[in-house]
Amino acid sequence: MIQQLQTDSTTDIIYPDSDGQPMADNTKQFRWIVTVKENIEILFAANADVFVAGDLLWYPIQGKPKTCQAPDVMVVFGRPKGDRGSYQQWREDNITPQVVFEILSPGNRAKKMAEKLLFYQRYGVEEYYIYDPDDIELTGLLRSGEWLDPIEDMNGWVSPRLGIRFELTPNTLVIYRPDGQRFLTPVELDHLREQERQRAEAERQRAEAERQRAEAERQRAEEAMAELGQEQQRYQALMEKLRARGIDPEQL
Repeated sequence: MIQQLQTDSTTDIIYPDSDGQPMADNTKQFRWIVTVKENIEILFAANADVFVAGDLLWYPIQGKPKTCQAPDVMVVFGRPKGDRGSYQQWREDNITPQVVFEILSPGNRAKKMAEKLLFYQRYGVEEYYIYDPDDIELTGLLRSGEWLDPIEDMNGWVSPRLGIRFELTPNTLVIYRPDGQRFLTPVELDHLREQERQRAEAERQRAEAERQRAEAERQRAEEAMAELGQEQQRYQALMEKLRARGIDPEQL
């Protein structure tokens, strides 16, 4: 599907790291881009061969720097994590990003989105998701042969590659991980981390209080044993005194 140029002149071609366009047009779009990207990153954190990027230029064909797109989020299975200035596919074992997301804003035009669809379709994307946070509309397309076909019902849809589930509510899109946990914003993740820290601190304090209580009980037991030992010593000393005076304690 992808034709590569095999001339020596390709080594002198510059592939810019930026297309000069902002990552997002507004705070809502930016928040969604970050939320989707970071949660997928977390989901595959333990898998060294899943590369996730946001707003990274993807060049599918060597020698054609004008042929590129910067998906809001892209996921590549089979490539290692790490920093990149751009995703130059011929340097990545020619592996196409399998999943891409676009978050719409009022600045997105139909012509631009049509061009993106044709690009992703032509260069091998398997799953393409488009979310409009203003109208709360989610569109999904799944590869079938040479085409990206629309998914009829996105409510409850599970991504074949990512395993995540999409749920549309009247107010927003909710995305669930395979373990049922909801995608969270960075602020929500930090709040959850703080709750976990407080819970761990409370557990630590309870454990410390229990340790101190057990230590106090041990000390009291040792003191009681020591006092009992002293009482026994005093009793033995008294018995010895009585015997020294010719008195048999057992006859008393």
